[in-house]
Amino acid sequence: MKETLFLGRIAGVRVGLHWSVLVIVVLVTLALARGRFPAAHPGYSPTVYWALALLTAVVFLCSLLVHELAHAVVARRNGVQVDGITLWMLGGAARLHGEAPSPAAELRIAGVGPLTSALAGGVFAGLTVWLAALRVSGLLVEAVAWLAAINIVLAVFNALPAAPLDGGRLLRAFLWHRTGDRLRATRGASAAGRGLGWFLVAAGFAAVLFAGNLSGLWSALIGWFLIAAATAEVRQAEMQGVLKGVPVGRVMTPDPVTVPAWTTIAGLLAEGPFGPYRHSAFPVVAPDGSVAGLFTMAMADRTPDRARSRTTVGDVMRRLPDVVTVAPDEPVVDLLPRLQEGGLRRALVLDGDRLVGIVTLADITRALTWPTAAPRQPL
Repeated sequence: MKETLFLGRIAGVRVGLHWSVLVIVVLVTLALARGRFPAAHPGYSPTVYWALALLTAVVFLCSLLVHELAHAVVARRNGVQVDGITLWMLGGAARLHGEAPSPAAELRIAGVGPLTSALAGGVFAGLTVWLAALRVSGLLVEAVAWLAAINIVLAVFNALPAAPLDGGRLLRAFLWHRTGDRLRATRGASAAGRGLGWFLVAAGFAAVLFAGNLSGLWSALIGWFLIAAATAEVRQAEMQGVLKGVPVGRVMTPDPVTVPAWTTIAGLLAEGPFGPYRHSAFPVVAPDGSVAGLFTMAMADRTPDRARSRTTVGDVMRRLPDVVTVAPDEPVVDLLPRLQEGGLRRALVLDGDRLVGIVTLADITRALTWPTAAPRQPL
């Protein structure tokens, strides 16, 4: 899940929002401002209901962020690098760079999420009792009570033994410990996730068709997400199993065609598709011969025709610090998540400061046919 808005870093972890997070903010705000709050405590102005509902929705998002931060902190303590956290429509996602090294580590990383949400629910519940004892506004108590309930529900739902929920990770850790086979364990947890997903889809549509309850559509949406995510997870695991131990140097395109940073876009395009620049992406080299960045034909397309004769490749390229780079001996399975998250879907392969290749998702896809091909000699 790619972020739309970068919020900053917490404990060194990059945190961002996906645009779809607005959906959950709007839904929670509507449900509270137009439903629960007026029904439980009538007599307040609409402005008060809407303001408190929006604040409650924001606090709920913060509790989701704390849930994901707990995953990130424990993952780091267990030797798993964390690329970032993105909050989106159905909650949050911590992007882990690699897999847990053992079933015990997987258990700790997964289990801390539901525990954190349950703890948050307990804190809000205690705060509810305290505020009620102080006889503060019943409307405020209602908002805090809702936060307590929703966090406990979140903890219980995430603990269900079905991938990609935290409970699915716990199930995978158990199966991995029992069988010693990570891929087999992933298949079992993913099957449970798809089963739960189909149940939610069926239950949701049944609620709509037979009871006229439109909230069943939300259940069906969550079920569809679980099915898609569980399927993607097992495919990812199978891909990692095939590519395990394969270095980037085996799948990259070596010695890629480069383009000087001072070349104008008009001059580059004048070569046509049959000249030296017949690809769609090129490493860019500075006057001293060092790698400066990456240029794609999409960048040329975004440059107005009248400006192409005075705009150089270096003016519009993605600069090297913003490009995914990798060493030729790094495992392909570690590079794959970075390519999938990056917008360019390419990585420059550097041996020290020297450019030795370029690798794309298409290169990795071709590598998946290797088990049925004749063995190849290493580069």
